[in-house]
Amino acid sequence: MIGTEVRLRPAPKPGVPLAVPEGSGGSDTTECRDELTPEGRVLWLASPGHGLALDWEALGRHAVAKAGPLPRLGLDARGLAPAAAVAFATGAALAAWQPRDTMLKRLDLVVDQPAAVAPPWARASAAVQGALFARQLTALPGNVLHPAAFAERLQDLAGHGIEVKLLGAARLRRLGAGALLAVGAGARHGPRLAVLRWPGRLATRPVAFVGKGITFDTGGISIKPAEGMERMTSDMAGAAACAGALLAMALRHSPAPAVAVLAIAENTTGATSYRPGDVLRTLSGRTVEVVDTDAEGRLVLADALHYAATRCRPRAMLDLATLTGAMVTALGTHRAGIFGNNAALQGQAVAAGEQVAERLWPMPIGQRHRDDLASDIADLKQCCTGRLLPDASHAAAFLREFAGPTPWAHLDIAGTRLDDKGLPTGFGARLLDRLVELHFEDPDRP
Repeated sequence: MIGTEVRLRPAPKPGVPLAVPEGSGGSDTTECRDELTPEGRVLWLASPGHGLALDWEALGRHAVAKAGPLPRLGLDARGLAPAAAVAFATGAALAAWQPRDTMLKRLDLVVDQPAAVAPPWARASAAVQGALFARQLTALPGNVLHPAAFAERLQDLAGHGIEVKLLGAARLRRLGAGALLAVGAGARHGPRLAVLRWPGRLATRPVAFVGKGITFDTGGISIKPAEGMERMTSDMAGAAACAGALLAMALRHSPAPAVAVLAIAENTTGATSYRPGDVLRTLSGRTVEVVDTDAEGRLVLADALHYAATRCRPRAMLDLATLTGAMVTALGTHRAGIFGNNAALQGQAVAAGEQVAERLWPMPIGQRHRDDLASDIADLKQCCTGRLLPDASHAAAFLREFAGPTPWAHLDIAGTRLDDKGLPTGFGARLLDRLVELHFEDPDRP
């Protein structure tokens, strides 16, 4: 169990503080009043929306924030439909998480009929667990979550029926994964390629999640400025979200088969670090001219995408990566950018994100973006140099070369991986899980 324990119960008990929703207020701000009653402290909250699931999630988050540090909190959801009660609890459970010790140990959800709420809560709880697993990984410092430690923590997923396969540097050399090996060459702990499989029950090809797992990013020889570099511990948030999505699927026993391919490395400096001007041979056989060692994410994803596309033969493939500052400039912290080669898959991902408040915005890959990557000494350049460049689109055009014909979408989550307080969001874990539920669990779908 990750985070706060949530229990369903039919009636409140004396002494348990309750955050009680009054219903949908329709105002722009959440109203709150605080009372002391014989049962204890009671917060009366009014929803700012129109009774939609995301409104109730927001109310649950607000309840935890207003309640303050408590070991136990009750949410009075009597009178709410099961879906609204579940959303209320979901928001509270997500908001209660802290990177160290969670103060709120137990959350009681008071409902009219626990038996009616239990099935939808079991499904929602799986998604919450997946998101919190991603947050916990992302919150770890780089000296704790180096590539070897990241791989070791992924082994724990085997206890949930997920097959865990780890490819170390020696195996990667035999395969020819020159891009991933180059990025991790300067670090004490060598790179890994983690392949996680959820078998499901359907006799179909899996959906594939591909994640960038850079456990710390100095920028390599093209070193980053010191200011803000401490946040580069979260440069593996894409891989964490992919692992969290697979955990959510396992916890709710999804019938759909799925695989997560995670490219894990530390991008640092050393005598064996790769350099600008190097030419790398990737797993696909394509050669890449290195321009900037701080654009390492697209290199490790190149090998991971090719591995997933050719070894796993997925029905669809989505990669998640904290890839470019250009995406933060374009969309800020409110939405992640989505690129791809398949309009239907992109639309499905956007719709799934809207349902879980992990919102996406479609971005372009034009022919000019690919033309800009032409190289005189390799099959393509890793990136371009200069000012006012569409680097996010350049990165997507680069990745498309390694996705091949597989329906593919690229989610650049650089701006959404952390919240306003600098805490990990687990962005992408719930989105991917909801996407699978909506579009890949129908046995009649090809």
